[in-house]
Amino acid sequence: MQTNPTYTSLVAVGDSFTEGMSDLLPDGSYRGWADLLAARMAARTPEFRYANLAVRGKLIGQIVDEQVDVAAAMGADVITLVGGLNDTLRPKCDMVRVRDLLTEAVERLAPACRQLVLMRSPGRQGPVLERFRPRMEELFACVDELAARHGAVVVDLYGAPSLSDPRMWDVDRLHLTPEGHRRVAEAVWQSLGHEPEDTGWRVPAAASLPPGWATRRVADARFARQYLLPWIGRRLTGRSSGDGRPPKRPELLPYEMPATGDATVGDGA
Repeated sequence: MQTNPTYTSLVAVGDSFTEGMSDLLPDGSYRGWADLLAARMAARTPEFRYANLAVRGKLIGQIVDEQVDVAAAMGADVITLVGGLNDTLRPKCDMVRVRDLLTEAVERLAPACRQLVLMRSPGRQGPVLERFRPRMEELFACVDELAARHGAVVVDLYGAPSLSDPRMWDVDRLHLTPEGHRRVAEAVWQSLGHEPEDTGWRVPAAASLPPGWATRRVADARFARQYLLPWIGRRLTGRSSGDGRPPKRPELLPYEMPATGDATVGDGA
């Protein structure tokens, strides 16, 4: 990997993780790690271009059908691909098909860019996700194999202690907080060969007193009512939170730095 390389363009492919949920901006849109990474890359490279094709709820088959060829045709220097995790969380999941589709995506994207970036997605601890962990780890083993075969970079978020900390996850327990997204942006930045701006992104935040029993029960009830039950309902009916939703940056265009400076990676908490 080249040290401090110059990249002129970035295309992000995937689902809600790459769209930026739950890094909510004041206008109601989502920012997320890919926007943060693009801001940092744009600060180094004049006329830097960025597209984000990711849409929440997408399965790997939808990513292949709707995003992969579009991304490949853009001819970007860097393409990030994170997908398949939504499949592993479905009640019925054909892991052979998931691996085949992920392989197809990588085989199309790797020749179309200077550097393909894959990820072992972060995973928090908890009973809801624990039953799906074997599938997740099977997916990540496939990611490692494909990266080795096609010269892709793998960003290991799954093995980062900081990102298993419940405080890095939003109240829906499925999406990272703004601080979690900041750490992911730093991880990808370093994996692309740039000098670290936060050498401790893997290190968990300082310990704090855990919430009491009553507070945890109230939070569990809110989570079940507002997030878990609707999520289960969508899984059982085959619906997705991203149905009919377009990507937020469908074209590879110059990235303009926000006037407020909020979309810089910056120092963490």
